[in-house]
Amino acid sequence: MSLMLKNIPSYLKPRERLKNFGVESLTDEELLAILLRTGTKDVSVKDLALNVLKEINKLEDISNLTLNKLVNIKGMGEAKAMSILASLELGKRVYLYTEQKEIIIKSGKDVYNYFQYLNKTEKQENLIVMLLDNKNKVIDTKTIFKGSLNISIAHPREIFKYAVINSASRIILVHNHPSGDATPSLNDEQITNQMVTTGEIIGIPVIDHIIIGNNKYYTFKENKVVIV
Repeated sequence: MSLMLKNIPSYLKPRERLKNFGVESLTDEELLAILLRTGTKDVSVKDLALNVLKEINKLEDISNLTLNKLVNIKGMGEAKAMSILASLELGKRVYLYTEQKEIIIKSGKDVYNYFQYLNKTEKQENLIVMLLDNKNKVIDTKTIFKGSLNISIAHPREIFKYAVINSASRIILVHNHPSGDATPSLNDEQITNQMVTTGEIIGIPVIDHIIIGNNKYYTFKENKVVIV
């Protein structure tokens, strides 16, 4: 029979340990237990947290859990599943905001380091515009589109609208290949050509287009394809 949280001595409970020793002292299981708050009549919050961890091979894979996968875990309802997903998204946004304040783009590798999480958290293509000032410092990033990317969908109007609003001096396009292969397709080259031409007309140059794969990336600029 599972040991319910109410039967655990107070000083061993996750919230008490957080209060007394700090959040860094908590195990993955304890952090999840605090997020989940309560268990059910049949499943303690401790076992529910363990059930979530059993669904993944390593902690970073938790970002791959979807709402459907989470609600199918014994003891998990929609509200608890949404709490986990919301906390993961909040953590990602805090990380990106912190990195964004610091980062200056010097190479395609810098862009890859910034966006390498994409294929770990996304199962579909994302088209992102990275807005830079005249010193290549990141002003902001904006996800323009999610789904199968093609020339008819990736309209310059949507991309350059954010560049103009945020007074960007130049932009970098970023998108991921969920397959893991970073090799550009003909469609990728067509989109890049279209955006480069538009940027030249508007006066906000596209200085690179980075494709994110699994532990690899492709940069149009450094491969001297389309962008020179």
